[in-house]
Amino acid sequence: MTAVKPGLRPETPYFSSGPCAKRPGWTLEALQDAALGRSHRAKIGKTKLKLAIDMTRDLLEVPADYRIAIVPASDTGAVEMAMWTMLGARPVDLLSWESFGEGWVTDAVKQLKLTDARVIKAPYGALPDLSTVNFDHDVVFTWNGTTSGVRVPNGDFIPADRAGLTICDATSAAFAQRLPFDKLDVVTFSWQKALGGEAAHGILILSPRAVERLETYTPAWPLPKLFRMTKGGKITEGLFEGETINTPSMLCVEDYLDALHWAKACGGLSGLVARADRNFAVLDAFVAATPWVDFLATVPETRSNTSVCLTIVDPEVTALDAKGQEAFAKALAARLDKEGVAYDIGAYRDAPPGLRIWAGSTIETADLEALVPWLDWAFTLEKAGLKQAA
Repeated sequence: MTAVKPGLRPETPYFSSGPCAKRPGWTLEALQDAALGRSHRAKIGKTKLKLAIDMTRDLLEVPADYRIAIVPASDTGAVEMAMWTMLGARPVDLLSWESFGEGWVTDAVKQLKLTDARVIKAPYGALPDLSTVNFDHDVVFTWNGTTSGVRVPNGDFIPADRAGLTICDATSAAFAQRLPFDKLDVVTFSWQKALGGEAAHGILILSPRAVERLETYTPAWPLPKLFRMTKGGKITEGLFEGETINTPSMLCVEDYLDALHWAKACGGLSGLVARADRNFAVLDAFVAATPWVDFLATVPETRSNTSVCLTIVDPEVTALDAKGQEAFAKALAARLDKEGVAYDIGAYRDAPPGLRIWAGSTIETADLEALVPWLDWAFTLEKAGLKQAA
């Protein structure tokens, strides 16, 4: 550890876990072809929306018989569209090990009031026992716990012959981790987390089994217009051709298209996963060499390569009460923010105190390499302050 201020600064200090950093080299000029002032139902608008859907399919390697829609209200809107229209047909298992998974539990139990819902929980830093999941039930889970840095390592725990649907919130996994679509019936994400696109829009991907559920099951509760995906018992095909339910921002769509073109130039999904893995390796090496910090995720195989959550394990800090630990972590993040070397890297408000550093594909590895000495520097100064206060 050193109190000497590092000389090299990250060129781009944006390490927020959502909205995430824009792709390298991004400028407003990239959006000059946006269909501004035009109807999204005009030919130019529908063409751009359909292109966004087609490029998403290509880059994420989504099967040809899966449907993809652009929907309102970010990832939250996409998940809730699936929950409100599909749950209730059979019992449901809800997996929760961090804040967003807990939000879907609240939706199912307190809002939809499902009486045959089973909640399977684990504390921050761990996964629940996946062997206890009953796939005769519908299953709702996050692939990558954005607020805990804990992800499922693969889809092996999901059987191919499941009776229920798997509804997967993949918002901080898409474009950085491979998703086994044959094991997933509903996949959602928001492009503001995945590729640094402008916010407020979500992506909803449906398997043929999910479409069958929509066409054969009518929920007991009313459905807002924004959630309705069928008409006369048949799927509304236009929704999956770019005919959005409500008016999308064509500026945001153009920004997503720009990010998709960049992603394709990076080598597609393989290239994006490799970028995120290289970024994670920088933080992994830092943690291995640094005694005051550790991963919140306790099992190496479950550690996220995007939303990397770190906890402070220095004995003098862990000896503080909960408020003291929280204050220390916030002061550390604030010091880095003030220096202009790392913005928005404090732990999520519901998570244990610590740091959360986005390492997804839009981050340059060199910026993380420049960041880690600053983490050490900030910790050293905050630790010195603790000693002075004592």
